[in-house]
Amino acid sequence: MSTSQNTNTTTDNKTKIRVALIGLSASAKVTWAADAHLPYLLHPQGQTHYTLTALLNSSVAAAEKAKQHFNLAASVEAYGDPEALAADPDIDLVVCNTRVDVHFPVIEPSLRAGKAVFVEWPLVESVARAIELTGDKPIRNSIVGLQGRVSPIVLRVKEVLASGAIGKVLNTEIKSYGNLLERDRVPESLTYFAERKVGGHPVNIHFGHLIDWVHDTLGEFEEFQARGQVQRPELKVVGADGEEKGTVKSDVWDWFAVHGTLAQGERTAEIVEGASLVATFRLGPAFKGKPGFEWSINGTKGELLVTAPGPYLMADSFTGPITIELHDHATDEVKDLGWDWKEWQKDERLVTRGRSTAELYERFAEWVESGMPEQDEKGREFPRIHDAVVRLREFDELYRQFDAHK
Repeated sequence: MSTSQNTNTTTDNKTKIRVALIGLSASAKVTWAADAHLPYLLHPQGQTHYTLTALLNSSVAAAEKAKQHFNLAASVEAYGDPEALAADPDIDLVVCNTRVDVHFPVIEPSLRAGKAVFVEWPLVESVARAIELTGDKPIRNSIVGLQGRVSPIVLRVKEVLASGAIGKVLNTEIKSYGNLLERDRVPESLTYFAERKVGGHPVNIHFGHLIDWVHDTLGEFEEFQARGQVQRPELKVVGADGEEKGTVKSDVWDWFAVHGTLAQGERTAEIVEGASLVATFRLGPAFKGKPGFEWSINGTKGELLVTAPGPYLMADSFTGPITIELHDHATDEVKDLGWDWKEWQKDERLVTRGRSTAELYERFAEWVESGMPEQDEKGREFPRIHDAVVRLREFDELYRQFDAHK
């Protein structure tokens, strides 16, 4: 928890983590805070560990409007100034759900004040900005929204790899489509998705989440090569009414391929030296009738294949079947290995797209309630801000290579 000495102790003598939400708005362009964070914080499972104490919006009036819109208690403080929020001793954890290029100014004061922070991915616009925010040092008292690491599908894959079912990993291949967006148009409220400098666009968001949980499963790149293109440099802009409102120029790659060698190190499965990771990403839907995501992991004894409607295993790809299949080379049989949510996650009050975010909150609370140990309990790790800096360094190199081959 924060360095603040004040605590919120309930009648059963259990100290709860006092939360401030940034970006919960009655008029938000995206509903992530309302879908992925608020339901857990108001759910009995979340209220075992947390209490919602404050909101920060663009103004006090906007925060008050959000309180009314979401039926929050009158005791929830309304803030319009990040510095004032940071100075409140009755807040332990500050949770940021704004547009990416707003993350730094709203979260930096709370970091400086010693509070715990939960920042959604992407952390900030660039690796340079991330180093400025963090001082390039580990920040243990933090969470970053790379929820795919604790998605039940990813956890199941790790479990199967650890069992030795496919033997040593020889290579892995990913074919993915950013099918939350159309291939040739963008919503009027999200035209900044076409601006690379903003940092909140399909390459960083869609592919960033995906490649992070792949790395968390199989390890980082030792080295990689990337090529990309802007297939559609001009996108149609579509209003909320479905009508075209004009066009916008895009400098964000809408197709690219990455081919690299996995580094050696302690990971879920044993990986042979020189094992390859190959990934392709294309904005927009896949070929009609085909899945939006396929991930194969080829081993010396067998192969895993994960198939899903899209690559958003941390949130939005639960609109159809998600399968994990094992091809056993010795028997030549293919088995569906299955996966499942935890029982508490199945509660309909928890929006499906927010269930992995809820698991991040659970793991952070366990860590705090265990005295904030230097070493996480095995199997209960969670991503922190410095993990996001690692990923932004990778993306810095990705863009360097893209730019060198325009």
